[in-house]
Amino acid sequence: DIGFWDGGILQAATGTEDIESLKERVAWQRQHGHHCEWLDPEEIRREWPWVGPTEGGLVAPRDGCLDPARLVEAFRADAQRLGVEIVNDSITSLTRSNGKVTGVQGRDWHPADDVVLAAGAWSGRIANLPRPLSVEPVRGQLVAYPWPAKTPPGIVFGHGGYLFHRGGEAIAGSSMEHAGFSPEVTEAAVASIRARAERLAPTLVGAKVLRAWAGLRPGTPDGLPIIGREPSLPGLWYATGHGRNGILLAGITGTIINHMLSGEATVEEVEGLRPERFWSW
Repeated sequence: DIGFWDGGILQAATGTEDIESLKERVAWQRQHGHHCEWLDPEEIRREWPWVGPTEGGLVAPRDGCLDPARLVEAFRADAQRLGVEIVNDSITSLTRSNGKVTGVQGRDWHPADDVVLAAGAWSGRIANLPRPLSVEPVRGQLVAYPWPAKTPPGIVFGHGGYLFHRGGEAIAGSSMEHAGFSPEVTEAAVASIRARAERLAPTLVGAKVLRAWAGLRPGTPDGLPIIGREPSLPGLWYATGHGRNGILLAGITGTIINHMLSGEATVEEVEGLRPERFWSW
């Protein structure tokens, strides 16, 4: 059970300045064959009575969410079912010889003809890479409340934040902070997240905060992931820098890397994610 829920996502227009951009997104989604619609404030009030005042909003009724931790465990279980060997080690360095990858080094050496670097925010900290990697940690903090009683599950974006149901909790987020590799929770960020969440859902005003935590996202200079072959070192492949969208893009990233490793054609748009786009040498 990966906690999958597909009851739709609301992107609320919480100011008149949001209306035009959200309506343009509705048009774009429809042009690309996605189920998406614009609702006026009265329609939103009827369907989401617990949401604060809006100027209307974008609704993607087939969208949803899942539990990332459960998804990772499901991937691990399925990989083992298919014969994958999972080794628990802390990899610190790439190993190479005669201009080719030979494996990775942690507590032990793990030989390999091909290495896919997918270490998230820590990707650039792997030693012996052929060049600096343009991936830096971006801290995101979240806050959990009890989900309001008698309120159906939902996912709502607005006021620069979001709120969604998971396991009986209302998860509110998030911050975007360049704070290095510090996963600390700060009072200022928690206060900001709470203010946005409580404007989005006034029923949360006065509710007890159950917990707050932080994670590190792998950010890149242009906000796009780095996916593909390292041009100067045969055997090294990148699948990192996904920012806030790691879980969302995990499936297509795995498919693309599989295509590349197999020498097959893959999606044309991946050219814009090539690793060497940040380098002139």
